[in-house]
Amino acid sequence: MKVLVVEDEAKTAQFVSRGLWENGFNVDTVSGGERALELTELGGYDLIILDIMLPGLDGRTVLSRLRASNDHTPVIFLTAQDRIEDRVSGLELGADDYLVKPFAFSELLARIRTVLRRQSGEQPRQLQVADLLLDPMRRRAFRAGRQIDLTAKEFTLLWLFMRHSGEVLSRAIIAEKVWDMNFDGDTNVVDVAVRRLRRKIDEPFDRPLIHTIRGMGYVMEAR
Repeated sequence: MKVLVVEDEAKTAQFVSRGLWENGFNVDTVSGGERALELTELGGYDLIILDIMLPGLDGRTVLSRLRASNDHTPVIFLTAQDRIEDRVSGLELGADDYLVKPFAFSELLARIRTVLRRQSGEQPRQLQVADLLLDPMRRRAFRAGRQIDLTAKEFTLLWLFMRHSGEVLSRAIIAEKVWDMNFDGDTNVVDVAVRRLRRKIDEPFDRPLIHTIRGMGYVMEAR
């Protein structure tokens, strides 16, 4: 497994890189966003560990450009920004996980393995609910023949809904499966994500497919 560590704090970069090497990972380390994008263009990384506060291009910009270029390499944000709004923003940009400094390397390693395990899981070739079609292999979604542009997290959320169409999914299950996090009743990350997904796959069309089940969660089904 090849990992790119993008971190401008030398001690943190050394700490993370050494730990990864000791656990069998092949590691490249850079301190700036511009250089990170240059290396990712060459491809070959299984995971990117990305600091947010970087000189030049910050981590959010780096991630935005990666996703805009259709690069879906898993990204774990590593940052001192610990507000709920920061976490929600990072995840909505397409990060696969978000770890706040200071941290234990054992936790980072566990999160890396979880993200990689989730990334390598088998996916069906196509899923369909009513006139909504999802192609996981090509990472494309269509409704009524119209292609729908989705962020990485929106795609994962839609895949979860379609994989379990007709089943009521609680906010806790959605948070666990999409963000690999325990659901906190004080955060609206799930509701925000579902609302944004609805704007793309439901609002432009006559028949909604994502339905709120009061007090329980959400379900995707054709009614």
